[in-house]
Amino acid sequence: MLSGSRVSFLGHSTVAIEDSGVRLLTDPVLRGRIGHLRRHGAPVVAASWVSVDGILLSHLHHDHFDRRSLELFDRATRIVVPQGGGAIVRELGFTRVEEVVAGDRVNFGALGVLVVHAEHEGGRGPRSAHQAQPVGYVIEGQRRIYFAGDTDIFDSMASIAKPPLDLALIPVWGWGPTLGPGHLDPRSAADALALLAPRIAVPIHWGTLYPFALERLRPRALIDPPHLFRRYASELAPQCEVRILEPGATTEL
Repeated sequence: MLSGSRVSFLGHSTVAIEDSGVRLLTDPVLRGRIGHLRRHGAPVVAASWVSVDGILLSHLHHDHFDRRSLELFDRATRIVVPQGGGAIVRELGFTRVEEVVAGDRVNFGALGVLVVHAEHEGGRGPRSAHQAQPVGYVIEGQRRIYFAGDTDIFDSMASIAKPPLDLALIPVWGWGPTLGPGHLDPRSAADALALLAPRIAVPIHWGTLYPFALERLRPRALIDPPHLFRRYASELAPQCEVRILEPGATTEL
């Protein structure tokens, strides 16, 4: 078996991916609170995200594109962002910013990164003029890893499975007790898994951010989604191994 590939789920949609001597970070949200959303579980340890070779941003929503988290990084850090989002990153002082659309490829040393479609709303917010079509990424090195960002199922999703995927980092919920359009819940995430056919799936986008004080009234949305996902996946994609990682946990591929 090839060695040197691992992922660390840092919470919500933030994942550290290490492969072929390259370290990438997705959608960094590293703070204890974003607006009305409070972080649950252990805080993010700096050692888990420092010294990255690049950052992959899937879209502009505040729970994926957090300005104050990005400000923690060296301004020479290379950042990939959907087309239309580069101006916000440059405003923060970053000098190595690449805007991409689905179908593009970028390289980080021995790693190739394929940009793929995501079915999700693309604005920064209701009062922002910034627009960028959300994307996902397929990291191709010793392993082939799909990071979905935020998405619903879309027509060409099955094409991501060619060549086969070793790992799918698949969203299974959101940041509140209910979901809006453009997201996967545990059942639809399992449907997506049947199309993607990865060897391993790690559920993300759960158990981390939640509206302040609401966990006392409706706590199950912080706990149940990955376990429901694994149950549905056992029926719809039995060939796939589902690994549930608590925020901060790491798995070797």
